Amino acid sequence: MSDVDTLPTKRSPLRRLTRALVAVAMLLVVAAASIAFALQVTPERSVTSFGQTVTVGTAPPTWSTEGPGQVVLFGFTLPTQVRFIGPVRPRLTLTDISINEQVAGLFSPGPHAPVADTLGAALERGWRSYFLFEIGFVALGATLLLGAIAGWRRFPPKKTVLLIVGGLLFAEAVNVGSIMVTAFTAPGILRDVHSLDALVGRAQQAPLAVAPGPDLSAVQAIVLGDSTAAGLGGPPLPHPSASDEACQRSSFAFAETLAKVNEWKVDNLGCSGATIADGVLGPQDVGGRRLPAQLAVAKRAVGASTVIVNVGANDLHWSTLIRLCAFADTCDNRALTAYFQRSLAAFTTNYLGLLRQLATMPGEPLILINQYYAPFDPELDCLGSIGLTAEKITVLLDRIATLNEVIANGARTFGYLTAQPDFTGHELCTNQSYVQGETDPAPLHPNARGQLAIALVDERALLDAPS
Repeated sequence: MSDVDTLPTKRSPLRRLTRALVAVAMLLVVAAASIAFALQVTPERSVTSFGQTVTVGTAPPTWSTEGPGQVVLFGFTLPTQVRFIGPVRPRLTLTDISINEQVAGLFSPGPHAPVADTLGAALERGWRSYFLFEIGFVALGATLLLGAIAGWRRFPPKKTVLLIVGGLLFAEAVNVGSIMVTAFTAPGILRDVHSLDALVGRAQQAPLAVAPGPDLSAVQAIVLGDSTAAGLGGPPLPHPSASDEACQRSSFAFAETLAKVNEWKVDNLGCSGATIADGVLGPQDVGGRRLPAQLAVAKRAVGASTVIVNVGANDLHWSTLIRLCAFADTCDNRALTAYFQRSLAAFTTNYLGLLRQLATMPGEPLILINQYYAPFDPELDCLGSIGLTAEKITVLLDRIATLNEVIANGARTFGYLTAQPDFTGHELCTNQSYVQGETDPAPLHPNARGQLAIALVDERALLDAPS
């Protein structure tokens, strides 16, 4: 036997480097998979402040090192106005509102504990708690993966333990280095959050002042909102006031039917062209007149037991969206989708303000929020001549469904009632349509039958309301 045969075989430097790179790559894959697993399964933490219940979690990771987080209002995701450091940022979801606590805490100045401090501290606690759980789930994921690798490679017990311990430390180091930069910096940012309004870039409002004028003590129900609430396109009221004429309120509006059925005195403040900001919560210039905010007038009805609200279409620029859709090749192109998303984002933040302001109505009346009817049926091709094909109508119906989801989620979050008018089988172009056509005074608005359908679904919702 030669001397060469008795010498131990030495691994080449290239082979050692290759094995080291493979080991590092494996550990990186394990770390990335463990972090992804943890972010996926770590339960969001629920916190409560002055009647607001918010869940705290993380938004999907990004490649950027700084940017906004996410706030979810009524099922719609908005970017936060505050910015965070790191690739993984907070996701805050409003899940519940306790009206009495909300009114007492959110709108009361003076000796009450500052809402800013209370909410910020609650969000900070929720964020810290979330990441303690996240660390645990990273450890769990890494242990399972490393154990599987050790079993696959048939490592002996000692080597298995070393692999799991070393890999676990490596995975948590990567977690701390990448995710924890947010975990450690976000608490200070969240601590300074004044309100959810501040997160979405909306100034928090004090309760609207009551509009000047005598008490409407005889009024039993109030209707707020847009042209659907006003009954646009119908016959004028028998003895219209100047504001009735300016807002084009009609005698077939659903408010009139509810008044007759229930023997109520109803004050219909709905106005053509009204949005949440310009009409319901703020003054509106219409018909040569400047009308005070509808909600400010409604507060004079100190004995009203019911408030019905119909908003959203004007906030979304629905008529403009339909016209653009008719002229475009498709309704779901990037430009129209972005236009809709921006409009819906603005509506969502304003809707939050409206829902909070409704909580300040005197006497704690029942609040009913109407969703929107679907005026089209994609199976009917009568609108093709004006550019609305079946494909385009399907997109428009999806837009209505998205708006209705936000409306319903918002009402549910605040504990208000909601109603969904059903125009199925009575869409535009049907024999017994509930919708005004092209030659009618107010195309796409409910006609007399449609207004009656809205009144009936509202009446059912009010009768089914818990006492």
